[in-house]
Amino acid sequence: MDLGLSEEQEMLKKSARDFLQRECPKKLVRQLDESDEGYSSELWRKMAELGWMGLAFPEEYGGSGRNFLDLAILLEEMGYNIVPGPFFSTVVLGGLTILTAGNEEQKMRFLPKIARGEMILSLALTEPTASYDAASVNTKAIARNGEYVIKGTKLFVLNANVADYILCVARTRKTKDPEDGITVFLVDARSPGLKCTLLKTLARDKQCEVVFDDVTVLEKSIVGKRDEGWPIVKAILQKAAVAKCAEMVGGAQAALDRAVNYAKERVQFGRPIGSFQAIQHYCANMAMDVGGSRFVTYKAAWRVSEDLPAALDAAIAKAWVSEAYGRVALSAHQIFGAIGFTMDHDIHLYYRQAKAAEIIFGGADFHRAIVARELGL
Repeated sequence: MDLGLSEEQEMLKKSARDFLQRECPKKLVRQLDESDEGYSSELWRKMAELGWMGLAFPEEYGGSGRNFLDLAILLEEMGYNIVPGPFFSTVVLGGLTILTAGNEEQKMRFLPKIARGEMILSLALTEPTASYDAASVNTKAIARNGEYVIKGTKLFVLNANVADYILCVARTRKTKDPEDGITVFLVDARSPGLKCTLLKTLARDKQCEVVFDDVTVLEKSIVGKRDEGWPIVKAILQKAAVAKCAEMVGGAQAALDRAVNYAKERVQFGRPIGSFQAIQHYCANMAMDVGGSRFVTYKAAWRVSEDLPAALDAAIAKAWVSEAYGRVALSAHQIFGAIGFTMDHDIHLYYRQAKAAEIIFGGADFHRAIVARELGL
């Protein structure tokens, strides 16, 4: 059984790490944390020129024709380096959704622009309950004269502050089954009645409150079919969970690498602290968490790439990695000691990322419930 990367994938991994270490130093990460936009237009342009935005899109839509597993490799390197910006919301939440559920007109209109770095997308799904189930979708879209009027409030919308279009999940029909009557709309972020407000978050990522106050959209803005949008949302969440796991694996690996290097260099009581059994066990546990996380993540990513049923594997990955990344980051804090808790230290950046990623697209308990359901319980 070959679990290694192909030569082409190894090249992608190495070139991505070299580029990001050169073009996205931690100084820039901290600067973008403090900015309202949260991303560098120059870095965004360079990433687009490398073909990253269209990596997983077919060539006819301006992409490179690679698959989801290749995208996971790239996302791991982004997590390793902590790349701020709307790549995840644009490519994973927006682009892949249009690719799999959009009609031909929508694909031709949006995907080439995404691939060229000319368009930023976001997904407006969660509401004040912050839940990822269909029953939590209360934003309404009412049909009126061949158009739809959307009214409701969405929370924790990634990068909506810089988005050109927002995929809005709204209820177009109320039924006994909450999964029925949901529709996905492509909404121009500059539409009258749409208001976006940045939220203050632990990770300083750009999550927003988006209020739809009688926002009017045309019928052609529907992605998929009216009232049948929940399967699209479930597919989005499954891919997003696996993609976020890939990011988390990269972050966990970076925390481990930094902690091990520090343990070799830091001398206390006349010897490197890595020679003490307690520190060795910390590092060993971290390595086991990273290795296990990478295995379950890449297994799930492979199944998504092969268009195989992946609900069980995606849920296993998110449930495990959500907690493993936090354990790794916390252990790294222990190894670094007080300096690791300062705002200027890199480990602090990774711990913040770990806590934010832990709950997005469903926390560990949410995905344990899915695992149990997939097991027939």
